[in-house]
Parts: sequence; structure tokens; C-alpha cells
Amino acid sequence: MTAGTRAFRQFVLKMHSRCDLACDHCYVYRHADQSWRRRPQVVPDEVAAAMVTRIAEHARAHPELPRVHVILHGGEPLLAGADRLARTAQDLRAALDGVCDLDLRMQTNGLLLDEATCRMLVRERISTGISLDGDRASNDRHRKRANGTGSYDSVVRAVRLLGSPEHRSAFAGLLCTIDVQNDPAAVYEALAALDPPRVDFLLPHATWDRPPPGGLAHARWLIAVHDRWTADGRPFPVRLFDSIEAGRDGRESFTEALGLGSPDLVVVETDGEIEQADWLKTAGPGAPATGFHVLRNSFDEAAAHPGFLAQGGGAEALSHQCRECSVVRICGGGLYGHRHRAANGFDNPSVYCEDLFRLIGHVLNAPRPRPTRRTHTLTAHGFDSLAAGDGDTAALRALTDAEASVRRLLLTALCARYPGPEASALAHLDRQWPRQTARTVRHPYLGTWAVLGIEGRLPTAAVRQRLGEIALAAALRAGIELSVDLPEEADQAHLPGTGHLTFPADTPGPVALLARAGGLLVAARPDEPPRPLTEAADSGYVWRPVRRLATREFTVLVEDTDRYRDGFRGGLDGDGLPASPTPAPAPALDDAEHARWLRLFTEAAVHLRARNAGRGPGVRALFTACTPLRSSGPHGQVAADPHAFGALGVALPDTAVALAGLIVEGVQQMKFNALSDLFDLAGDDETKEGLRSAYLDRLPARAIPHDGLTAAGRRMAARLRG
Repeated sequence: MTAGTRAFRQFVLKMHSRCDLACDHCYVYRHADQSWRRRPQVVPDEVAAAMVTRIAEHARAHPELPRVHVILHGGEPLLAGADRLARTAQDLRAALDGVCDLDLRMQTNGLLLDEATCRMLVRERISTGISLDGDRASNDRHRKRANGTGSYDSVVRAVRLLGSPEHRSAFAGLLCTIDVQNDPAAVYEALAALDPPRVDFLLPHATWDRPPPGGLAHARWLIAVHDRWTADGRPFPVRLFDSIEAGRDGRESFTEALGLGSPDLVVVETDGEIEQADWLKTAGPGAPATGFHVLRNSFDEAAAHPGFLAQGGGAEALSHQCRECSVVRICGGGLYGHRHRAANGFDNPSVYCEDLFRLIGHVLNAPRPRPTRRTHTLTAHGFDSLAAGDGDTAALRALTDAEASVRRLLLTALCARYPGPEASALAHLDRQWPRQTARTVRHPYLGTWAVLGIEGRLPTAAVRQRLGEIALAAALRAGIELSVDLPEEADQAHLPGTGHLTFPADTPGPVALLARAGGLLVAARPDEPPRPLTEAADSGYVWRPVRRLATREFTVLVEDTDRYRDGFRGGLDGDGLPASPTPAPAPALDDAEHARWLRLFTEAAVHLRARNAGRGPGVRALFTACTPLRSSGPHGQVAADPHAFGALGVALPDTAVALAGLIVEGVQQMKFNALSDLFDLAGDDETKEGLRSAYLDRLPARAIPHDGLTAAGRRMAARLRG
């Protein structure tokens, strides 16, 4: 990878450069950049194939990417035809099979949606958002056809069709562009009436040279919607409001319009040109251009373009006014394109600065809908959904967030207990690069290590070394420079989710590790310049990057070198029965063993989808790391470390069918462990184990003992009994 660049995670593919609406607020057709006029209408087959190839190439070059997000876009992507879209989806899944997961999405105005197209979206797993600006008067103010007639009736028909039970799995939500002339209550009510899974409110694109209406008009409009949404009990997620609250709680934003996350989005136009985000078209002609092309250049080459690099500096790269602002960690300077001024480029706060400041302050000061709820727990609906065995998408996401919150609390306590340069570096990273740090600290075995540290069962040097390793892993994700001195007695280092470094036996003194421009360097003496790992290998340093098992259904890390991977207990054998004792972790897999594991996991994913479809979402959402256990016989075994949420220990069985069953059993263990971590389910261990047995289908639900269960335990028992 080119020095100083970061991996792209989001790829916007322009399938068609024209549109069947003539919206007067569109950034593609109605702003400064008019490059759409010279581009082919439909993406040529050669370019479409190159898009797919380049994405797969990029994912293979960046094993740190467990998933890539691809958005089929336009213009209007449905003008490209359902067959072409389906073919692109199939090509993407085939190219990424065994490489990483694919989250495939599409944004459409909905005019061409019909039954056949909706069936295709469900079949190809294309999660589709529809643009709708609210009620009839609000929507038709801007979203008009070329002849001037409104689009409201056609769009609402499309929303209802895609939101119907047989197609709803492909419905991602509604996108609404704000116009302060529209009644916010009427807009909200019209959107809410369509029962969307999510709503995204967008500020209209503007710059300091073409500013929006002033007087905090947009803040007042959004505050009115926020208060009505809150009064209604928050019936669906709203990405803008949820991102503000996520920033308050130290989590990463859900939108590029807020937060300090590094840019990870790239656009490919219908002619194959690689560009920066579309909204830069508002800044000036050619503003998003990079000069790169998918037929000639890789995405790594494009990532080194100054335009991408300029957006990745965290808070330190923002304007002086932003850096001094009290809400900079939440706002992040606003959308990059909204900072532009012809006189000085992007070295400005957002043109919506005052609106964002007022909105963020209102959301932060507004009463929470459930004031007693901690960030590391679940809603009543989330608990009930998981208690019944499976858990819907929202509940699974909430469980993951809750466990991440618990882990952050443990990590914060350890940083306070073991102060030093390692803890300070990690705290700095969390302030400046919260998104990369949040991804790093979600690693399962950080939970096991943190509990051992909190309980005082680790030497001080071991705790501080691990804090340094976490900071280095986060710095590598952020692409920034960070040096960490390891304890003199250290003979190895493990960067969570990244790799394991073994030192030579004759290492002369303490080792320092340096993250620089996305790469790791090593220095064995204070007077020795840092060397890349490729050069250090000549001196006996052995680097083992963390490998992955990537299937069409899920992708997991193979954690076979982490020294805290031995907390498994209470495993199940291939028949779903208790297996004791749990095998110890196996040695690191060699290439042949890794190939065998990948083959069986790939086959197991097929069986999982065919025979356990109801449990598939849980596997995809929760199973993130796998530790090979020593062989325990032909039926295999699975175990879940109660402190390592996301990880399973697996002793590989002989068949893929048995492995699929073990994975499902293991994820159920993981869910129960997490619920036990968040809620008191029983007053004693025996009663709790009886409830666990019913949850894992080893005991009939009617046999769950009632005595000894807490209120939460009785609620779970009732859900299991149906």
C-alpha cells in the first residue's frame, strides 16, 4: 500500500449517469461540476468488470477489512436495468468470496421499482434506500419530473411495495433532503406513516460561496423533528440524531457528515474514472476528480491522492475555529464539502456551523427517552427478542454495542489504574481518531485480558504492554505515527486483530515498535533506527499477520496467536451436549491447516444458510473471531469465553454439516453469556445453568425451574416457552 494512505471501505459505483427525475436540489446536475454531460449513460461491461476486479484486489491487499460496503448509485441506478444490477451483485459476491464480507446497497428514487425488481433485490441481498422528502407538498417542491409534475405518488407506491412483508428484507430506509420551507411536522409524519426501518435527514449541499438560509433555520427545523421523534418514542433510527448521541457516548458516527472518522469512501463514475465523494461537485468543476481510472489504476494508487489524504488528519487537520470548539469530537467539522470557500479551500468550519452547534447542544441536553438506561444494556424489546433465542437485527446490533460499552468501561478503568505513556497514547487516539480506536477495542480477547487486569491477576508490565499494543493497532488503522517501548523482558508482541511479532532470543535490550503510515517498524536498541518488518526478519523477528476465514455468509479472524485466547470453558460437542474438559488452544495453524479450515468453514456457511437461516443473522452479526482448539474427536467441539464476546473456540469436526451446527451452538452460547453479563438472570449457578440449557435447546423450555430466577430470568423463560 502507498505510504500514508488508508483502505477504502465504501465504494459508490455509478451504474447510470442520467436520472428520470429533474430535482432542482441535486448536487450531480444542478451544481458547479457538470462532468455528467460527457460520461456514458450506462456503465460499459468492461468498466463494470474492472470495478469488481479492483474492489476484490483492494480487499485482498487489506486483510484488515472484514467487510466492504458497495453502493449502486447514479443518476438513477434502476435505469441501468434489473438484469445488469443483478449481474453486478453476483460478480461482486463471486469476486469477494473467501476474501471478505459484502454489504451491498442501492439508493434509488423508486420510480422504476416493480414486483420483479423487488424480488431481485431480495434474492441478490441488495439493501435499498428510497429518496422521499416528506409529504406531497414537501416532496414535490423539488423532486419533480422533467415536465414539472410531482413524483410523490410514484415514490410512495414504491416505498409501500419495497416495505411489504415479502420484500422488506431489502428495504434499507428513507432519505430526506431538508428544505426549511417545508413543515417539519408534516415531513416527519409522512415519513413515519410509511414505517421505514431507518430515516436519514440530509442538509442541502451548500458552501461558503453558495450559503444556505441563515438565522439557524436548519437547526430549528431539525430540532422540531427531533423533539417530535423523541415524543413518539423514537419509532425508527434517525442516522443524524443517533450519530450525535453516539459521539456523546464515545462511539463512532454513523454518517460522514459528523464525527472525526477518516474518509473511507471512493466513487467510480460510469466511464471508470475514480473520484472523491460526490458532494464535492458543489465546490467547483472537477473538484472530485483524481485523474485515476479503474482500467489503469488500483484503489491503493487513488488513495494516495492529496484530496483523500487532506480529509484524514483527525481534529488536528480542522480549522482553528473547529479545534477550539467544545463539540468538535461530535461534529468533526461537519461534511467536508460544506467547508469549502473559493478563497481558502476547505480550511473553514462548516457553512452549517451555527446550525450544527445549536442542534448538537439541543440533542445533548434533551432528556433521554429512558433516563435510567445505561449505554451498556438493552431495551425491553431488544431483551425480549434475544431472550426468545434469535434476536432481530436491531437487537443484535444493540447487544454488540452494549458489550462494546462494557469493554470500554473496563479499558477506561485499566488506563486509570495503570497510568503511563501507553494509557496516555490510547486516550489521545480515542480523542483524535475515535472511529479507528473503537474498532480496535472491540476485539474479543481484550475483554478476557481486561478482566484479568481488573482482578489484579496480571503483572503491571503485562497490562501496560497490552495497552501499548492496543494503541499501536489503533494507530495502524488511523495511519498515524506512534512509538511504543515494550518491557525489557518482552519476547513477543500481539497487536489485536492485526498480527503477532516474535522476537529473536538474542534481542539486545528492550524493543520499541513504531506505527508509521499504516506499517509497523521495529527498533531493538535506542540507537538503532526503526526497520520495517521485512528487514527485521533478517535478524530473526517473525511476523504473523492475523488471517481470516472469509465465506459468503460471514468473515472471522483466526486468532491462533493471541496470548489471552485460553478463556474457553463449558464447551459443547458436535451433538450439542456438554463437553468437558474444553480442549486447550491449538498451536498456530500452518498454511495447509488454514486451507483445511477455510474449506470446511466455506462449506459450513452453505449449510448454515440452507438449514439454519433463522440463526444466520446472529452468526453474521456476532461471530467475529475463531480460536482453533486441539482436536477432540470427529464430532468437534465449540466453546465461548464469557469475557470474549464475539469469539468462539472451535475444535474442528470432520464434516462441514457438523461445523455449521457447532457455529450455531456457539453463537447461542455467546448470546446467553452476553445477556448474563448485562442482566442478573438467576440467584444461583444451578438455576442459571438450567436456564442456559433451555436457551441452548438442551432442556425443554417447560422444564425451566421457576424458583431462583430473577425478574429478567423469568422474562427469558416466558419467551422461551413461547
